Amino acid sequence: MIWRAHPVYNEEMRTLRIAGWLVLLVSVSVSASAQTRRAITVDDLLALHRVGDPQISPDGTRVVYTVATPDRPANRTGRNLWIVPIAGGTPRQLTFTGRDGNARWSPDGSRLAFLSTRDGAQQIFLLNLTGGEPTRLTTLDGGADQIVWAPDGKTLAFTSSVWPDCADDACNKRKSEGREKDQVKARTYDGLLYRHWTAWSTGQRSHLFTTPVAGGTPRDLTPGAAYDVPPVQREGPHPIAFSPDGAEIAFVAVTDAMEAISTNGDIFVVKAEGGSAPERLTTNPAFDGAPAYSPDGKWIAYRAQSRPGNESDKWRLMKYDRQAKAHTEVAPGFDRSVNQLAWTPDTQTLYYNAEDSGYLPVFRVPAAGGTPSAVTPSTFAAEYALSGDGKTLVISRSSQQAPAELAVVAATGGDIRALTSHNAERLAQLDLPKAEHFTFAGAAGTSVHGMLLKPPSFDPSKKYPLLMVLHGGPETQFGDTWSFRWNTQTLASPGYAVLMINRRGSTGFGQQFTDDINNDWGGRAYDDLMKGLDVTLAKYGWLDGTRVAAAGASYGGYMIGWMASQSKGRFKTLVCHAGVYDLVSMYGATEEVWFAEGSFRGTPWANPDNFLRQSPHTKAADFGTFKTPTLVVHGELDFRVPYTQGLEFYTALQRQGVPSRLVVFPDEGHWILKPQNSAFWYYEVQAWLKKWL
Repeated sequence: MIWRAHPVYNEEMRTLRIAGWLVLLVSVSVSASAQTRRAITVDDLLALHRVGDPQISPDGTRVVYTVATPDRPANRTGRNLWIVPIAGGTPRQLTFTGRDGNARWSPDGSRLAFLSTRDGAQQIFLLNLTGGEPTRLTTLDGGADQIVWAPDGKTLAFTSSVWPDCADDACNKRKSEGREKDQVKARTYDGLLYRHWTAWSTGQRSHLFTTPVAGGTPRDLTPGAAYDVPPVQREGPHPIAFSPDGAEIAFVAVTDAMEAISTNGDIFVVKAEGGSAPERLTTNPAFDGAPAYSPDGKWIAYRAQSRPGNESDKWRLMKYDRQAKAHTEVAPGFDRSVNQLAWTPDTQTLYYNAEDSGYLPVFRVPAAGGTPSAVTPSTFAAEYALSGDGKTLVISRSSQQAPAELAVVAATGGDIRALTSHNAERLAQLDLPKAEHFTFAGAAGTSVHGMLLKPPSFDPSKKYPLLMVLHGGPETQFGDTWSFRWNTQTLASPGYAVLMINRRGSTGFGQQFTDDINNDWGGRAYDDLMKGLDVTLAKYGWLDGTRVAAAGASYGGYMIGWMASQSKGRFKTLVCHAGVYDLVSMYGATEEVWFAEGSFRGTPWANPDNFLRQSPHTKAADFGTFKTPTLVVHGELDFRVPYTQGLEFYTALQRQGVPSRLVVFPDEGHWILKPQNSAFWYYEVQAWLKKWL
């Protein structure tokens, strides 16, 4: 029997053969393209755009957002507003001053209110989207922040810094000018939280205001208040909200007498027309925040912690029945911390994002209660916006391979479609390896998550040094996301593999895992890190176990000081940025005193062993035994971990003959933010690693 091919089959085979050749050609092209890609440089990193703050128009057709770009000659980061059709298309730049952001749509979608420093202090500007230049709405001495539109579009709520004893802006200006002209610059205080982050308290407070959009005198809704709206120490997402009828405004404030030891915060409401005292809605002794009214006005969703004194307690999803004045938890079985909240228009569903095992997905849950489900699983969506009809999400999506860009996904989940690509051209030139996720048995056999980045132009036949990067917090997580301050791709670029371990205390792995670092800073967390290092070296044969370094900031810097004595010379070199060194002196100089008291269960005089047992400075004699070369970096404006912590560590190293280098930035705080300083930081770290690793 002679077999004869069917003509259709022949055509299919010919098509498949052609397709095969095309796949081969594409594969060769992709391979060649990958080979021509290069490692990222510091210049590349500081040229990338920073996309965020997506806001969907009321009709659901457009998205306004902010693009921030470092301006190295000016040594600042410029911000401008952009807009893009949600269906896709070419984004269009709306402002060009490099000083604009935080745009919010008017309810009818015809205008944007935004914040700008184009004329000096940050003020509110209005932009008509039919044409014309922006016009300034406010001229307040204390500037403006936190814009929220009233539902009728006639009023804006916002915050501004004032002197509490002043009744009008003229008084505020007189007091500010008088303070500036006074030749005596002494600061006097009668209570704690006299400085915060990078600024000393002047006695001013942030108050809640409203102002007519058509123009007029702003009204202070919290006159005389000796507290901040929102609280300066724990602002959180959307701390201000209008009720759907526009009659009242919910806001968050800390009213405890000693703010420096308080992790409390409450939700208040005040009449939008003013003239009445705020009403407290929550009495929980821990923090309540992020108020979000349901569209029908019956409920206020919010997030709450339950344990006073614990700033890293789980954020629970709550709702408040405005008529019954009753509070209920929506998803008590959800063992993650909720963040930004949003309602669907039918009030049946609530959305939020939450850290989860190295990612930050958006979740949805029935408002009446039920099991949450991830809408964007295995994604890092640091920000999101829900369309007015509740059908579409715009997310700010990033990974270890790429900085944030906007993307669109159905509110019920599904394929994610890219919306912006501001960095695509530059990223196409770079070899940026994907993070490999893995788990291992940490201290006491507990499952611990880690990620590994291969070096660019990876060759499995070669041996590579390993840099273990330690995250801070201590209650944060290493996410599969892009960072500009500690960019793992840039750290890997000289030819290092980069290891990231979500050790004990990390968030996104259940509250017990987070709590396990309390009063145990150098215990299980350290064991997790060292076990993770051993597992990684055993798993990846191309790593050179004789060339291992560690680098960390804040709590990660604390761990560097701990490793300098405890790791017995395991590391070839160490990098400590803004690290905690002496827990006792740290307690007396940091601003948020509750942090130390919560972490070490009291004060140094009441529980001295808890502080001394875990403090790297008590192990300083071993620095000289192992003599691990160490780079110490700090900012003089760091009030969270005062820069003297770095000086103390460096002095102990130098006095024992340990090869060490000190880098101090007089104009930076806990983070190195100015572009030229950031570049210098990367150059210093890379040079140090090259010298010793």
